Amino acid sequence: MAKKTTIAEAVSEPEAGSTLRRCIGSARYGFEAHDAPVEEFPAQPSHKDGLGRMCKTHWRQYTAALARDAKARKAAAEAETPASVVGGPTVDAPKRRRKREVVLVPTAEGEGDAG
Repeated sequence: MAKKTTIAEAVSEPEAGSTLRRCIGSARYGFEAHDAPVEEFPAQPSHKDGLGRMCKTHWRQYTAALARDAKARKAAAEAETPASVVGGPTVDAPKRRRKREVVLVPTAEGEGDAG
């Protein structure tokens, strides 16, 4: 069984003059942490040292597994949605009424007076 390491140990800076770096692996997808040459790590400008935390091989496998999981979740969500909602009749937009023109008819001079 592999020795468990903390994240701080796994992502620690390589020792001066060392050409190996620790790949953190992924417990979720079964990638064991291991030491790999620094050249095997992808550039990651957002990190302090400019290198990724997983070697290129494990990074590709990890992102592919994440994509498969997302695709499976989407398929499961679509399977739960009733067919009447997914492929059912569409609701038509309300019909627009034509605006009625208001025509002002002048009244005769004596009709409007009450008094």
